[in-house]
Amino acid sequence: MRAMMVAALGVTLAAWPAWAEEPTTIHLRIAGGLGGVTQYERYEAPFWISEVPRLTGGRVKAEIAPFDRSGIRGPDMLGFLRLGVVQFGNVSLAVAAGEDPELGAMDLPALNPDIATLSQSRDLLRPRLEATLRDRYNVQLLAVYTYPAQVLFCREPFAGLADLAGRRVRVSSVGQSEMIEALGAAPVVIPFARIPYAFEHHTVECAITGSLSGNALGLQAITSTMSRQAIGWGVSFFGANLSAWNGLPPEVRTQIQQGLRTLEAAIWQAAARETEEGFLCNAGSPRCTQGKPGRMVVLDDTPQDQRRRAHLLRDVMLPKWIDRCGEECVTVWNRYMAAARGITAAAQ
Repeated sequence: MRAMMVAALGVTLAAWPAWAEEPTTIHLRIAGGLGGVTQYERYEAPFWISEVPRLTGGRVKAEIAPFDRSGIRGPDMLGFLRLGVVQFGNVSLAVAAGEDPELGAMDLPALNPDIATLSQSRDLLRPRLEATLRDRYNVQLLAVYTYPAQVLFCREPFAGLADLAGRRVRVSSVGQSEMIEALGAAPVVIPFARIPYAFEHHTVECAITGSLSGNALGLQAITSTMSRQAIGWGVSFFGANLSAWNGLPPEVRTQIQQGLRTLEAAIWQAAARETEEGFLCNAGSPRCTQGKPGRMVVLDDTPQDQRRRAHLLRDVMLPKWIDRCGEECVTVWNRYMAAARGITAAAQ
């Protein structure tokens, strides 16, 4: 399997690291995020193909491919980075949390209802994420990315989270399932592309997906109501195998790090824009430019839902995360997040 993955990435282990053979030109191979989405097509790929050579005066050339089109399973990415099979890559925190639950802390459902709150969670937890990746996985954290908000679409009208009770809701993660169950609804795991079919055949009454990607699926034509509050975001990190990273010349590391800071900011700004664009298009606003106008009701956040989320986070999401994660995560939460969220964690 390891040899097959190496071949898929075009890496020859006998020649690793690749730049050691060509001192004048450094060749990097990047496993990017999901192919076909804005983050990869408009930001990641152009950065590595065009911007990195410019930043380094032509000293570095990079090849990039989406990890999901390179024969790599999402759950394998972090392990391949640790081993150096993948030297530079994008890893979903939610997927990596399947093996190491602590890595899911930044994007727990009910934790970040808007991008400002998510940005705060990122800033608070970044030092811990960086130390964990370095000490536990031999990986250098270089950037933290996010996809647009994952929000609720429902066929029948609803006014808030309490109205989901008894409905079947499409989910895409363990955490989403736990939150939906706590609301008295039934989680149903369905692939993204099958969401319209599930609505049309009454497999689900509601679905959690991106505000604009849901529009691309045509959900504005088959659902009536959506909420602005984010259930989750799809945060990922970009990192490097530590040996590969330290093997680069110091000035090259500095140039790439500076470029990645700019790239990270651009990706977060794009996530905020796409989230809002989804709301505008689904509601049929004349300001819609990227999607197809609908006639949906878009619900603002309410004090009732804010109180309900606080309860869910304190009494459901946080305890279940700690149950998977162990007592060390009690310490992590209380050190990095408790003061900002007003919730102190306790061992289960």
